[in-house]
Parts: sequence; structure tokens; C-alpha cells
Amino acid sequence: MEKKLALEHLKLATLESQGLTQNTPFGTGKDAVLHALEHLGYIQIDTLSMVERAHHHTLWTRIPDFQADYLEDLVEERKVFEYWFHAASYLPMKDFRYVLPQMLTIKRGEFRYYNADPKVMEFVTDTIRNEGPKRARDFENESHKAGTWWNWKPAKLALERLFMQGDLMISGRSGMQKTYDLAERVLSASINTTEPTPLELAEYLVTTNLRAYGFTTVKQITHLRKGNDLKKNVNDVLQTLLEENSISKVKVDGGSTVFVQNDLLEKTFTLTESSVRLLSPFDNSIIHRDRIKQIFDFDFRLECYTPKEKRQYGYFCLPILFGDQFIGRVDCKAHRKEKKFELIHLHIENHTIAPEVWLAPFVETVKRFAIFNGCESLVLTKVSPSKLGAVVKKELSKK
Repeated sequence: MEKKLALEHLKLATLESQGLTQNTPFGTGKDAVLHALEHLGYIQIDTLSMVERAHHHTLWTRIPDFQADYLEDLVEERKVFEYWFHAASYLPMKDFRYVLPQMLTIKRGEFRYYNADPKVMEFVTDTIRNEGPKRARDFENESHKAGTWWNWKPAKLALERLFMQGDLMISGRSGMQKTYDLAERVLSASINTTEPTPLELAEYLVTTNLRAYGFTTVKQITHLRKGNDLKKNVNDVLQTLLEENSISKVKVDGGSTVFVQNDLLEKTFTLTESSVRLLSPFDNSIIHRDRIKQIFDFDFRLECYTPKEKRQYGYFCLPILFGDQFIGRVDCKAHRKEKKFELIHLHIENHTIAPEVWLAPFVETVKRFAIFNGCESLVLTKVSPSKLGAVVKKELSKK
């Protein structure tokens, strides 16, 4: 029988599942990074650097003492690996087998992208086998002719194809510079490299979504994954979990229906209402934009790819989560040479909460975030509504 659930309860359930209701939900230090990754399933990698990059930002939000070296160490220790999930991502090594279906599909040539020259691929593979791990820049190309995809050099395209089809893996990084090695030298003997059946893949996707979000839908589980067979398998897995009484089909206030873990239905949640979190635009908790609009009534779009004259909020806005409500967003930039963190435009959109309630914790979080970005000073350029400008600047000026 379909149950009913208050929207407020669902908000708290998913925020707790995402590790956003406690100060140290996954512990501290490097172990917490691995714990967070294994719980969330993945962390998206992004090259944009207006503020600290998305993979570091997302982990810092949940691990206050996070350091970038922790993530790099885990890759070198073969506990974490990189691959294309719904985007470029870090994933826990224990889940390696679940990317094999995509790797093998690419290896069979069923994607129209990654059309590298087989001879160049062979050359790249032999070079790495004989000389050891390599970066893209280690391969010289005398030809100045543009490539067929993003104008990449042939060797760089070959590296990407070999990586996507699983022959190579990323064995380390220096910033955004990736180092590639043979997969057989990166994977330890203890890692399961058996390709999952279609039903096992569906089970993995369902359980990962339920664990990481507390609730889910078929649309969310199959996000950016094509195929009617996958959708059927996901529905079969959900039906089995319903029959086992592990999950419930719940109608939420407002009319939508979701699948929720049963242990969350009756749970009482503890939330520090004074906490404010600045989320990366690529944070796991907000990556499904329609889900955030539906559950939190927060319409978020990243506008860095939108022409400047058409932007409503700014180039790189960070959603502001206060307790279980999104109160606005702030367009930011870390001026690293000047060690200055700029709040280009602070947008406060929730006017039911008085500024004196959220302002102090907001400023505290912004100051910590500025330090995380290597900045020593803060500057506020614009606030909307403008009447809040003076009070926000006053709070920012406090020691």
C-alpha cells in the first residue's frame, strides 16, 4: 500500500543521507574521504576553478579538515579510481566492476566518440608498458594538423580512448594533469573484475541511490543512462525491495511518488538549524536539478555556460543551504594571487527567515570557505535585495 510522507520529513531524510545534517558525518582525515566516497557512490570532478574545484569542495562540505592530498593519496593507494560515471568522477575501488559494462561497450566501438587511430593506440600502450606511467604532455606530436575531436593531438585522443575502454587507468594526478598506467598495473588482485549482469548493475544503481539519497525515483536512478532494459531491471529490483519490505513507495505532500528506505520513515532527525553550507554546483545533493526543485522548491541552474547577457544570478553561483532550506545563492570568485575572496553577488531568496537568524552562521561559513580557497580577505560587491547590503557588510567586517 502506498504511504504518505510529509515533505519536511523527506527533506531531513535526504539531507542526512547526503551527510549534510552533521558536522563530521563521515569522521575526519583521509579515512573520512574514503568513507564519504563509499557512501555517496561517487564525487564529480570538474575543471572550473572560480573557487576550489568541485571534487575538493564537495568533500570539504562534509569533512571540515579535508585536504586535497587525501584524495590524491587514496588514488595512489588504489582505494579510489577515476572514471566517467554520469560525468568524470572519483569512485571507490570496491565498485570497479560496475563501470565494466560501459568500458566494454566503448571497447566494442558502440560509441561514436573516442575514434582514436588504432596504430596510435598501440603506440601509446606499448610506450606506457615499456617506459612506465605517462601524462598526455609526455607524448610529442610533430604534426600540427588539428585532430577530429576537440582538436586533440592523436596521442591524447588515444589516451582518452584507452582510458574509457579500460585498458589504461589514471594512476595519479598533479592538479588537473593526469598520469596514465596500464589497468593491470593499477588494479590489485583482490579487485573483482567480473562484469556484472544487467540485473546486478541495476541492483548496484538502486542500492547506491537509496543509500546516498534516502529516497529515489526510476528517473533519478537511470539519470543519463539509456536503454529500456535498464529501466525494466531497475523497476524489477525496486519491486523486489518493496516485497521484502526494505523500502516503501511513498506519496509526498504535493503529489509526487518516491521510493524511500523504511528505516528513514519513522526516524527522528537531529539538525543544527544554525548551520549554513555553501554547496558546489556539482555537489551530489543538488546534481538532480528537478529533484531539488520538487522537494526543496529551489530552482538551481549553473549559468557559466549561459551568455553573460542572459544570466539571472551570475557565472558561478553556490547554493546556500540553511538547515533544511535553500535561502539563496552567491556568485563567488577566489582571486588567488591577491588572496582575496570575492562575493560578487549575494542573492537572498527566502524572505521568511529573518537575517539575524541566518547571517552570523553564513558569514562564519564564508570565512572558513575563503581560508579553504587560500584567501586572507573577503570583499562583498553586491547584495540582492539591496536593503540587506549594509547589515551583511557589517557582519562580514566583524573579527
